[in-house]
Amino acid sequence: MTLELTSTRRVPRPAPEEGDRPDAVGKAVTALIVGVPFLALIAGVMVFWGNGIHLRDVILAVVLYALIGHGMAIGYHRLLAHRSFVARRPVKLALVALASMAYEGGPVGWVATHRRHHVFADEPGDPHSPHHHGPGLGGQLRGLWHAHVGWLFTATGTSAQRHAADLLIDRDMVVMDRLFPFWCVVSLAVPFGVGWLVGGTFTAAVGALFWAGLIRVCVLHHATWSINSLCHTFGRRPFRTRDLSSNVRALALVSMGESWHNGHHAFPRSARHGLLRHQVDTSAMVIKVLERMSLVTRVHWPTAAEIDGRRVPAVAPAQR
Repeated sequence: MTLELTSTRRVPRPAPEEGDRPDAVGKAVTALIVGVPFLALIAGVMVFWGNGIHLRDVILAVVLYALIGHGMAIGYHRLLAHRSFVARRPVKLALVALASMAYEGGPVGWVATHRRHHVFADEPGDPHSPHHHGPGLGGQLRGLWHAHVGWLFTATGTSAQRHAADLLIDRDMVVMDRLFPFWCVVSLAVPFGVGWLVGGTFTAAVGALFWAGLIRVCVLHHATWSINSLCHTFGRRPFRTRDLSSNVRALALVSMGESWHNGHHAFPRSARHGLLRHQVDTSAMVIKVLERMSLVTRVHWPTAAEIDGRRVPAVAPAQR
């Protein structure tokens, strides 16, 4: 795959006023959520690989990664943030519960932040743009760090009243938002319990918690944050957008189709982000199955004419 560095030539708008920056307690909680899974990953690679991992842990980690990752991509992102389809209540609640297990915040805050990103994409006001962080390589590296994880500690708070007012009047989402800590516990309790039931020992339970819990959380974190950083810095841009979103094919499977990010910014309400041939989008596949089962309705699928209408014209070869 060829990666192309995107241009940063923009005329930014003034940043809007939002909330306060995280306080010391908020930063400490964020550091624990970000740091503990990452330290578990380092420990797993350095100490336990080939010794403390069992096939059942790998299988359980992959299954939970797929379920929770698709909950994020389909539930938080395509359903709640962009209204790409309407889901029956049990499906909606199940998707949001799975997404909440990713340790990336409750539905109201997540949706508000993401919608704010789209309103001010790659301009002042975008909470996690990698651009406008100084010139040269140093500025680009600072921008990548900010977009990937730094913004969690420094970005101003996002107003839910301004960006997610519809969720604040949705009783189901208000309750699910309050239950976010519960789903975080479930996220780790499930691998621990399954490990104990299948392995039959406390050691097996701890191994499953380690690999299918903490390390799974870490990998999904960085797959999600790579959309903010890598997919606004490197990659291809086949569609016209007002921002610097791009497609990064290498991340398509681990991000459940979210890395077709230029396609998403071109058609934010589309249930499918992989809009072109050979662009694998497993989240769109799941939505299509749910649609055929009549579990979701009013799905937004861009037509071929709409897609072609947003394509960047091919550059004709120079005349010899």
